[in-house]
Amino acid sequence: MAEAAKRAATYEDLCAVPDTRVAEIVNGTLYSFPRPAVRHAAASSSLMAELVPPFQRRRGGPGGWIILFEPELHFGGDVLVPDIAAWRRETMAEWPDTASIDLAPDWVCEILSPSTSALDRTEKMTIYAREGVGRMWLIDPVLRMLEVYRLEGKGYFRVDAWRDDAVVRAEPFDAIELELAVLWAR
Repeated sequence: MAEAAKRAATYEDLCAVPDTRVAEIVNGTLYSFPRPAVRHAAASSSLMAELVPPFQRRRGGPGGWIILFEPELHFGGDVLVPDIAAWRRETMAEWPDTASIDLAPDWVCEILSPSTSALDRTEKMTIYAREGVGRMWLIDPVLRMLEVYRLEGKGYFRVDAWRDDAVVRAEPFDAIELELAVLWAR
């Protein structure tokens, strides 16, 4: 007996997920995760606090970026919610007046959690590459590690990785030094 064809998830399926969860559609499958743990949220918030002043507001840095926390990205049937995404002002001259964005960012950052790490490192990374996202960071707050990737051809090349309390210049935000200890501080 043949198996019934699996129905691809729709945006209506995603909207039915409670607001207390993060929902994404990846390759036709609906994924729903609990809100991030405090360690995850702290790393994300701390990174935003480090990047927004110099890169979005031009305070002590070059400016030229729009940086958003958990934007909803629509790429065909895929709906992804990276922890942080950024667009160069040349790419996105103005903020859209919509709840979702269909313009690929120039950079995304995924803060890894035990429940999301495998999906972030496989299917989502492949979709970001397909859509032309030029840079990607993976941050693991448990391992206290930052990995930086650059799109080369159809896939990502790992540029570098740092851990613990390293002070780094990580592309595309290498105009400033980033103290990784800030991301893990309690």
